[in-house]
Amino acid sequence: MEILRLFILFFCIIIASAELVGPEASKKVKNDEETTEPPDTDEPEDYSEITSAMRKEIKMLQEYADAMRKSKELLKDEDPKEPNEKDNMEQMEYTFKLIKNSLLRQTEPSWVEAAKGMIDSLETEVGRPEENPQDYLDSLPPLPKEEEIELSPEIQEAKELFDSAVKKIDKRSPDLRGAILQVKQAADRGYAPAKIKLAWSYIFGEGMELDVEKARNIFSELAEEGNADAHAGLGFLHATGVGVPVSQAKALVHYTIGAIGESDYAQMALAYRHWVGVTVPSSCPKAMELYMKVASKVASQVTFSGGPAIQRTRLIDEAEGTGPTAALDTDLIEYYQLLAEKGDVQAQVGLGQLHFQGGRGVTLDIQKALHYFKQAAKTGNAMANAYLGKIYLEGGDGIKANNETALHYFRKAAELNNPIGQSGLGLMYLQGRGVPKDANIAYKYFTMSANQGWMEGQLHLGFLYLSGTGVRRDFKQANKYFSLASQSGHVLALYHLAQLHAQGLGVMRSCTTATELFKNVCERGPWSSRLMLGHAAWRARDTDSALLQYLALAERGFEIAQSNAAYLLDDGEVQLFPEEERWRRALQLWSRGASQGCASARVKLGDYHYYGLGTNVDLEAAAYHYRIASEQLHNPQATFNLGYMHERGLGLARDIHLAKRCYDLAADAAPEARLPAALALARLTAVTTLSSLMDSILQSPLAMIFLSGESTLLSNWDVYLIAILAAALGLVLYLRRPQPTN
Repeated sequence: MEILRLFILFFCIIIASAELVGPEASKKVKNDEETTEPPDTDEPEDYSEITSAMRKEIKMLQEYADAMRKSKELLKDEDPKEPNEKDNMEQMEYTFKLIKNSLLRQTEPSWVEAAKGMIDSLETEVGRPEENPQDYLDSLPPLPKEEEIELSPEIQEAKELFDSAVKKIDKRSPDLRGAILQVKQAADRGYAPAKIKLAWSYIFGEGMELDVEKARNIFSELAEEGNADAHAGLGFLHATGVGVPVSQAKALVHYTIGAIGESDYAQMALAYRHWVGVTVPSSCPKAMELYMKVASKVASQVTFSGGPAIQRTRLIDEAEGTGPTAALDTDLIEYYQLLAEKGDVQAQVGLGQLHFQGGRGVTLDIQKALHYFKQAAKTGNAMANAYLGKIYLEGGDGIKANNETALHYFRKAAELNNPIGQSGLGLMYLQGRGVPKDANIAYKYFTMSANQGWMEGQLHLGFLYLSGTGVRRDFKQANKYFSLASQSGHVLALYHLAQLHAQGLGVMRSCTTATELFKNVCERGPWSSRLMLGHAAWRARDTDSALLQYLALAERGFEIAQSNAAYLLDDGEVQLFPEEERWRRALQLWSRGASQGCASARVKLGDYHYYGLGTNVDLEAAAYHYRIASEQLHNPQATFNLGYMHERGLGLARDIHLAKRCYDLAADAAPEARLPAALALARLTAVTTLSSLMDSILQSPLAMIFLSGESTLLSNWDVYLIAILAAALGLVLYLRRPQPTN
């Protein structure tokens, strides 16, 4: 009996230990789950892990049962009247050995580890005040530095010459030809980046005569040496059929090699193809990976001020007079300059902003911006003081950065409740520039600036919440402020918002949203200035150069470049391609632009199917594209076209009521559509009235006799003619009826 009691005691200990490891831990995890947000368990890996853990638990319990069974069998073999203590101890030792081996194999179930991992991940997402991811990154050993290739004196001189020319081009200097000649000098000395720039200049006719053959030779020579940018250039030529036969297979090969070699052009072109499925299967992860690489390069070159302004002009809108003009007239700029010199503060601030960011036909010139802002600041203008603070904070173009001067102007602007000044002052406190470093004061100024809708204040608040600097880390708040700043188009806000969506921090993870945001960042890189150069070439009547510049950006995935290139081909002034090929290329570009949400491109796509331009006539396809443009993109032209097709029964069921509704909607959607819609409605009303009158005449007794064939005096054609004449006579008599007098 004593031995039996001992076994019962050991059995209780085993059960208690099993409950401690299993159910109690399960209850603990369950309680933790009730107080925290439940993890995402939709993935099949979680189910397989739970199944594996349960199998291990069952196996462990079976081993316990086997150990107890073997112990009981040994007890039965012994004589209870003559217990042998030595044998009993051996039995006990054997039982404990089995239990020990089992516990060593499975000391803690896998589902307990999973629960602990889940809790750790939840704590990380909520954020521990004492932990900072940046601390971990700082603790990592630095990456090995790439050894810079030592340049020969001649190549070093060529590099300096090329860098000087690029600075002139980036400043949008009017002496473009002189800058390109400098590039050519550097290329003649063997500097590879200068050769690439020269080749693209030959393609665009930028600063020299357009010569695609010379560009192709340069690309081919450098591609044999393994130059990634040269492969990207060859990919462009083969994809567009400029200077070489069209070959999408060769283009894909060159783009792939260029992307591996870190060419930003090749990476963007390949990412766009993976994004929309052009000559490759559509793949969001691959597109996001490539766009992310280019976006990181763009974000690393952007300052907090956002960089130079880029005007994105849609040629079809400017040609029709429905869009804003991209450039200011020279006479208007001279008028503003005259007002500024006479002391007009608003003119001074406006010209200062134009020269600070460039664009609208005004050269980017920090020195001129400084001149105008200083004139306006003397009158106490808050905006001028804020921009002076920005200029002295960042420096550049012969202006030395000065923290004390920047702090002085930012304080003046902030005292006048200017959001730019408040944001600048917050940045100085955050970085400790000219003032003691204080994240709390920085947070206060950023909040004041963000509450007034200034994008830089919103951006910095997003950074504070993302890193947990001065506030508790909160990814949802970071997402909120990055979203607000991204609405104004700030590149850094778009980039970090894309990172949050890619990693699922503060928002649901979304490959589609992240890819679209990364693509938006990539399209704000330095190459986006080519949009303005293409527009300038178009205004100068150099349509071939404008087309090639837009085609280069269209390959990168720029929707506005695709639409502008299609418009130039549609316009018919381009001489690079024959007539039939021109329509097919325009159709392809309109299709790509329409797939990215361009309403005018979608309408054009309907027009091409309606008239059979570059494709066969397909009225149903035309109606399909018009319906998308009308219902999803709210384009009045598409709505009007749908009304016409309903009225005539072209590709759609003939329906007078739907036609009238479409005409009314088009008139309500846009003021310029009111006159065409009114004429169409008048025609529709006249046709409906005549049709109703004809029906009433044909249903008269005399007409019924004629139509029934009972009259042998008249033939069928005579019957119809008499009916028409009767209808006309009735209409004339109705219109000439005597009017009642007052």
